[in-house]
Amino acid sequence: MTAAPSRRFAALPKAHLHVHLEAAVRESTLRQWCDDDEVPVPPLVTYPDFTEFLDAYGLLIALLRTPERIERLLDEVVADAAAQGVVALEFATIPERSAAFPGGATAADAALECLLSAAADAGRRHGVWTGAIVSIDRSAGPEHALESARLAARWADSGVVALGLVADERGHPVSGAAEAFAVARDAGLGVVPHAGELAGPAEVCAALGLGADRIQHGVRAVEDPAVLELLAERGVCLDVCPTSNVVLGVYPSLGEHPLPHLLDAGVRCSLGADDPVLFGVDVVEEYARAHEQMGLSEARLTEVARASLEVSFAPADVTAPALTALAQWASATDPPV
Repeated sequence: MTAAPSRRFAALPKAHLHVHLEAAVRESTLRQWCDDDEVPVPPLVTYPDFTEFLDAYGLLIALLRTPERIERLLDEVVADAAAQGVVALEFATIPERSAAFPGGATAADAALECLLSAAADAGRRHGVWTGAIVSIDRSAGPEHALESARLAARWADSGVVALGLVADERGHPVSGAAEAFAVARDAGLGVVPHAGELAGPAEVCAALGLGADRIQHGVRAVEDPAVLELLAERGVCLDVCPTSNVVLGVYPSLGEHPLPHLLDAGVRCSLGADDPVLFGVDVVEEYARAHEQMGLSEARLTEVARASLEVSFAPADVTAPALTALAQWASATDPPV
């Protein structure tokens, strides 16, 4: 990837809607904490299978063992987002897994309060709106799902914007979270499950049937024209992370990734980095790779950025000026870098 496209796309106003908080740590910070704790640095970028990827993620969670580390993480993540042209950042996390607030569900409120306070402070410092997505671990059972939904609902007016669903889809269909999604909806929260990554288009269809506001990944929808048509008809955005899909073996290369086909079918898509430190890519690099390696024009990527802003849960006073700036970016012959 050349430097010029990165500078160009860093100036592109955008929302970053698919990023997992713990894996957005800077690599330098990760290595420092591992050195301080005398633990090995987890594997980066290469994973033999999805289970080993999840194991690496677990090591990142374990490093966040103090509130001070959480605060530093949020400050650096939001500062990096600002440098990448992100005006609205929606980060996902599972608060009950917090190493800084052990005790499972009973400590989840304290963990979430710390996260939300740190995110709000960092957002004010760096000029980025932040919203938290409380994630359900789909493999942890129905009680965990309901507890996560109730936790999210309790903080619906304090920085939580949506309920998510993560981990391996295989054997854990999205339908298992139906009751939890209903709790979130009753609290006025969005519903943004992972679906159609490791499982096929039927899971995307099921997520649509449950009223998902957005679908994280969703790329396997390309395998069923009827699901593609339904996505386009309903205008439901897929929060797509191409590099993640390649690293985890969903597709063999960026050149074979279906993002261009999804867009050609009229499906709205945003671009996200998913787990930046584990996949070695940030959101600006995802835009640059989509341009250079997937053949997407700047005009098409402008529409991707526009979709990210329009489907974000950020308020209009954040997204409206960003949309105006996006139009200026698109029309500029020599945009700021």
